[in-house]
Amino acid sequence: MLNSIRTFSFLFGYLPLSTVNLKKFIKQKPQLSVQEYDELIHTEPQKWATGIMKRTQSNITITGLEKLPEGPVLFVSNHEGNFDIPVLLSKIPKPFGFISKKEVKKLPIIPLYMEQMNCVFLDRTDRRSALKSITDTVGKLKEGHSILIFPEGTRSKGEGMGEFKSGFMRIAKDAGVPIQPIAILGTSEIMEKNNNKVLPADVAVQLLDPIPADVIEQLNAKEAIHLVRSKIEEAIAGLSRQKTNK
Repeated sequence: MLNSIRTFSFLFGYLPLSTVNLKKFIKQKPQLSVQEYDELIHTEPQKWATGIMKRTQSNITITGLEKLPEGPVLFVSNHEGNFDIPVLLSKIPKPFGFISKKEVKKLPIIPLYMEQMNCVFLDRTDRRSALKSITDTVGKLKEGHSILIFPEGTRSKGEGMGEFKSGFMRIAKDAGVPIQPIAILGTSEIMEKNNNKVLPADVAVQLLDPIPADVIEQLNAKEAIHLVRSKIEEAIAGLSRQKTNK
């Protein structure tokens, strides 16, 4: 219970301070390049995410950061739990936005930062919104921003990786950017497997070899989706074996 109180107190307690910094950042935007502004904006979400993960008392290991390509990429990750995004924000130095459900807009302050991070909001109940989110994400990538997407569409809660919806592949093909696959294991043990109580967990993140845009273009959608999903699934199996053998 104490971990839960610490974590959520920080989550919302940090927001007033971040608002002050956000206003300062926005004033600097006209003088900065796309990359410079993304890096500036990324500093606050990274501090916020790092603070959250510290208060869960979880141990996070990440490998493969040297594989990060230059320029905009589409990060494609499995989706295990609510703490996936804080984990990735805290550990990946490359700035990125992400696709989020529209309900997040009801939270205080957080949506303001998400807009500056180039996040895309999705209404899952509206097909037109889903199509627009694809177009908006392609636009963000073409502008030079990196985006994270969870093709499963919902958390697996540690019950095995689900099927990948095809939208992410259309985004990658239309934007002409590489895909950076990510395997993540252990976030469901922080919250989902504990009746929503926050407990410490061992979390492993692995960045895999990026798949170049020209390779994606040569494959049909079904082949490309299978390629990305199988790479992530294989990596998760490897991370799971390592965890078992510890």
